[in-house]
Amino acid sequence: MDRNDRLHRDALTVLQPGFVGTTPPDWLRRHLGEGLGSVALFARNVTDPQQLAALTAELRRENPHVLVAIDEEGGDVTRLEAGNGSSWPGNLALGAVDDPELTRDVARELGRALAECGVNYNWAPSADVNSNPDNPVIGVRSFGADPDLCARHTAAWVEGLQSVGVAACAKHFPGHGDTAVDSHLGLPVVDIDVDLLRSRDLVPFKAAIAAGAKAVMTAHIMVPALDGDRPATLSRAVVDLLRQAPSAGGLGYQGLIVTDGIEMGAIADTYGVARGTVLAVGAGVDAICVGGGLADEETVLHLRDALVAAVREGELPEQRLAEAAARVRELGEWTAEQGEVSGRLAPDLAIGLRAARRALRVTRQPGAGFAPVTERPYVLSFSPVPNIAVGDQTPWGVAGMLAARFPGTHAESVGPDDATPELLPALVDRIRRESAGRPLVVVVRDLHRHAWMSRALDGVLAERPDTAVVEMGVPRASARGALHIATHGAARVCGLAAVEVLTGQPTGQPTPHP
Repeated sequence: MDRNDRLHRDALTVLQPGFVGTTPPDWLRRHLGEGLGSVALFARNVTDPQQLAALTAELRRENPHVLVAIDEEGGDVTRLEAGNGSSWPGNLALGAVDDPELTRDVARELGRALAECGVNYNWAPSADVNSNPDNPVIGVRSFGADPDLCARHTAAWVEGLQSVGVAACAKHFPGHGDTAVDSHLGLPVVDIDVDLLRSRDLVPFKAAIAAGAKAVMTAHIMVPALDGDRPATLSRAVVDLLRQAPSAGGLGYQGLIVTDGIEMGAIADTYGVARGTVLAVGAGVDAICVGGGLADEETVLHLRDALVAAVREGELPEQRLAEAAARVRELGEWTAEQGEVSGRLAPDLAIGLRAARRALRVTRQPGAGFAPVTERPYVLSFSPVPNIAVGDQTPWGVAGMLAARFPGTHAESVGPDDATPELLPALVDRIRRESAGRPLVVVVRDLHRHAWMSRALDGVLAERPDTAVVEMGVPRASARGALHIATHGAARVCGLAAVEVLTGQPTGQPTPHP
């Protein structure tokens, strides 16, 4: 192979692109044969397990060692079950239980669901310590606000997932938990000193590395204490912190380092995707996640050619690109070997519901008049704008589950534009009238972050103090309502567990995915 072919092949190898559709397009097949090392799957690529298994088999016919990546955290962030909601609770629910063995079991069964479909590389778990309660993008995706709790569950999650041959990817290094800006939309700044970073944010990443995590994902955040010029994904200082030996102050990580989506606003709007790709590889990153929004051949060729040009022009050392490509191939070989020896077992879906039940925190107000729901309720969901990581296509709440039990259930969703101070009195009065004679259930999500939601809930509770409130986000607001259920996440199984409490009746086992 001449140098030109090797450069193009290495440049393709480090890219992790997505595509549109439920079968691989011709351009993707061709580039897999030319050296493309990874393919990224999203909800748009998944209809059911059989289709997904057929898709991944087609990818492997072109490249037997391809990394088939997905962003499957369980809980609120699911691609495998985007149409119905996840069969497994997310990180905050597992952190609320604080049983690492349970976390290991959940991650193992989620891994079996992925492996059964031919997915061998998961951009999870989130190892972020959710230290900022106003964080708009992490929240329930974190195990919690305590570094040690996050560390022990990050390690357990990594161990569980990788025990069935699916590579784990701890994210978002060096920690996205202390941010108030969504990096999909802008560039967050984490302005803390190095001592706090080490004692708080790095603790779960150390645990992930000790547990053998096969990959670590960088965050699109500025950490001025480490680098005042470039975000972590593009920062040699940040990557060195991850790579250098502990004796030199680093974490000693030698596995694959991958970027968060290079097309996210924090990079694309400040550097551009091509420039960001070159800078990331130059900083020491090994793989470029791309395809959440850019999912075509033009993007792949654009980034491949940018890397090749950077090498030819002397900006990017050829050996750095070769080293990055080698790490991708090494992980691809590991997943192929695991696929041959680990076997394929159907996931035990009962574990997810059991975990969701244990995560519930139920508060009853004596004398407030709540009675179990035994007939068609009025279900009011206060719906904030979803963050991009979660997306807006995955259903959440309990309205559909209650309607399946009680035909004639009234379900209504209210957003911030419906509950402005001017509209709120009329809204509350209408709900009072329409809910009369029915059990009233109000579902909220991150109540503490949304003043409009808190005002609306207070207005409803003043009229209907017998209301049951289900909080499906981070439960930092005080418990309100005659019955308050904190689920610690909006996964489907979290909703099922809440319905069991609302009705006083078991729901049965969850249906298979999707």
